[in-house]
Amino acid sequence: MAKAAILMGSKSDFGVVKPAVETLKKFGVETEVRVISAHRTPDEAHAFASSAKENGTEVIICAAGKAAHLGGVIAAYTTLPVIGLPVKTDMMGGLDSLLSIVQMPSGIPVATVGVNAGENAGLLAVQILALAHPELAEKLFLYKKQMAEKIASDDAALQEELKNL
Repeated sequence: MAKAAILMGSKSDFGVVKPAVETLKKFGVETEVRVISAHRTPDEAHAFASSAKENGTEVIICAAGKAAHLGGVIAAYTTLPVIGLPVKTDMMGGLDSLLSIVQMPSGIPVATVGVNAGENAGLLAVQILALAHPELAEKLFLYKKQMAEKIASDDAALQEELKNL
């Protein structure tokens, strides 16, 4: 079974992380969710990242706000793909988090989704996992097909509504 980990710098980030958890579970991905801070528990961050691969984790999502160093710290200690999930902040609306995550130094890539985009973080993790898990690739194909069908249905309904104007 495919396995992903989701780390958040603070438990208060769980509202942003929850859609990622739900998305991964909807696709049948084993999911480990932890609170680990790059700044307040750096030894735990190091230990988690260093052992993630041997513990079966295949991709890691890191949610963080403000300085948002969690994804970069985790990426520094593992060869696994890391997805940054910037958390909206009161001070700069999440721009601070977004810039902290996307501006990684050369050699430490962190893929990044939009601010508070937990569902997209989960979907990106599933897409990465689907490279090694054909059953996930099939589920993703069906998911995207259903999205397209809904849009086509919405468009048809709109066209009917417009005829009556």
